[in-house]
Amino acid sequence: MKKNWILVLVLLSIIAIAIGGYIIRRNASWGALAVRISEMGSAGAPPETIEGLKDAIATYGDRIEGYTRDVAQVGIYWKILSVRLMDRKLYGEALETLKKAIYLMPEDATLHYLFGLASSIEAKSTYGKEKANLFAQAEAAHLRAIELDKKYARPLYALAVLYVFELDRPEAAIPLLKTYLDMQKRDVDAMFILARAYYMTGALKEALPLYDSIISLTKDASKKSEAENNKKIILEQLYE
Repeated sequence: MKKNWILVLVLLSIIAIAIGGYIIRRNASWGALAVRISEMGSAGAPPETIEGLKDAIATYGDRIEGYTRDVAQVGIYWKILSVRLMDRKLYGEALETLKKAIYLMPEDATLHYLFGLASSIEAKSTYGKEKANLFAQAEAAHLRAIELDKKYARPLYALAVLYVFELDRPEAAIPLLKTYLDMQKRDVDAMFILARAYYMTGALKEALPLYDSIISLTKDASKKSEAENNKKIILEQLYE
């Protein structure tokens, strides 16, 4: 375990130094480029005329495009590092690297989903206000991921899990899970959670067809048995 920690720290140090040095070099290069563009205008100002702007684009367009690609590449490196840290269950460290990746790629839905997931897991190791803040952070991140990509199923599922199991808001999970199951029609785990959400809100009859679907779809004997038992409990409560 100690060796793993040392390896992770060394990896973090190497990547941070490499990325930091790279950013400094690119920022210096970009600063010089900006100065040269500004010198094309009068009194050191950026070009104001259409022709002046066209000349600047023609002269420096390729270099600006290259800089933009480089910034995106640094963001990808932070993203990869974040996933590696999460694979090692280092969620606190992953949150810090994800912040850097999101700063560079703010409209990447996957980054916001990962930030929400890491926040939720990290919250379970804390207490009180810090725990509540991390759960709120997770909710906001998943909502942002959904806003950025309406067809991205993972944040729908993750946010529903958060609402049902951590925040005691099953009514908020129901529309998320229905949308998710429209995309992932054979996900029996999501069906279990939706059935649970219906049960928690008192909509017992709505849970029954979900358990029927699980029983017909799953090849896992334990899941089939659980669905059958849950269905039996609901029927007993409905018709006792």
